[in-house]
Amino acid sequence: MRHYIIEEPVSRPATWSPKLAWFALAVSLMAAALIRFNRIDYPAGFVALGSGLVIALIAVGMSFVAFIHIWREGRRGLGSAVRGLVIAALVLAYPGWMTVKAVTLPPINDVSTDTDNPPAFSRSRAVLAARNDWVPPEVSAQARERQRQGYVKIAPLTLDTDPDEAFVLVREAANNLGWQVIEAVPPGGRAGVGRLDAIDRTLVLKLPEDVTVRVRPRADGARVDVRSASRIGARDLGDNAARIRAFLEETSNLALTAGN
Repeated sequence: MRHYIIEEPVSRPATWSPKLAWFALAVSLMAAALIRFNRIDYPAGFVALGSGLVIALIAVGMSFVAFIHIWREGRRGLGSAVRGLVIAALVLAYPGWMTVKAVTLPPINDVSTDTDNPPAFSRSRAVLAARNDWVPPEVSAQARERQRQGYVKIAPLTLDTDPDEAFVLVREAANNLGWQVIEAVPPGGRAGVGRLDAIDRTLVLKLPEDVTVRVRPRADGARVDVRSASRIGARDLGDNAARIRAFLEETSNLALTAGN
């Protein structure tokens, strides 16, 4: 007498979860690459990137439905459900971290070391051409107050050197950080103020961020103020504050090296 072994059916959500997760990964990577290498306009690129994240969320949902089927009905497909969940989690990990930063950091996209009199962005022909006629808008008093509360350590840098030497250090620091310097005006004129305008880009998507640096004379040396503003989005997720800190630290290190 023959005995037939009847296997439990495979959970269909478990089958679909890794398929959707791989598709989400492919869509997200393709969208990120198109944005990074400037092969698509930003609105369309972010729509595509968002689509990949939505598909990843659906894959996560499929995995959890599969877990319920497997637990209640004894269906097969646990490995597929776990695989789909892991791949989808990889897709969602970085956006999830960005979401945490968006919730915990101040909702601003323009940071300056001088909140009372921020450095103004240049409106020269060369600068406007490099920035596609974009000029960061003026920031409200409420936004500056949010900056003061959220980034208490963002402050001007004072150097015990004359403005001309300070300006040399500022330009070298910008170059060392990989900024695209589009205009550099050494200190001069009646006020003796120097100015540097540059473009930096975010690490992953290479989104343009605008920076301006102001060098002013002091009785005991020079004062350096920096302003960094994001072109895209109402929240910078801490990028501008981090950029300013890196620049001031690099300038300070160069000043110490020059003084030794």
